[in-house]
Amino acid sequence: MSSSPDLGRELSSAVVLFHQAVAARVGLSAGDLKTLELIEREGPFSATELARRTGLTGAAITSLVGRLAAGGHVLRETDPADRRRAIIRAVPSTNPALAEAFTRLGGALGGLLAEYTPDQQAAIVEYLGRMITTLREQTVLLGATRHGHGRPDARAAP
Repeated sequence: MSSSPDLGRELSSAVVLFHQAVAARVGLSAGDLKTLELIEREGPFSATELARRTGLTGAAITSLVGRLAAGGHVLRETDPADRRRAIIRAVPSTNPALAEAFTRLGGALGGLLAEYTPDQQAAIVEYLGRMITTLREQTVLLGATRHGHGRPDARAAP
């Protein structure tokens, strides 16, 4: 294992490569799979909100949603409150390859966590929660900066 400063990069690489391998089993890119999971977990979203949450441009979201819709992973519905706006909703997944990969990973990670004391487990869970929040904030910042805003406004925080 590398020094502490490199640990975050190694973790990130391992996570990205795992998701790339899982996504390839179901014919998606890692980015498409993670966006689909975001829609499943926290959606539905408008395309604008999805672009903000992922840091992608509007054009990139349009292409991504088109691929997910073509694969039967999402539906685009008209927003009843604003007929000009589309709402992107996930179709519940029944893909056994996805279920198997994440069930196996969950079991392995659960076994790893069980090796720690309850106090250590609580610290690990708190740390991971804070890391997730930080990563989401940084994603929004990167997207806002790329879109020419220089810095996001207060409404852009996740």
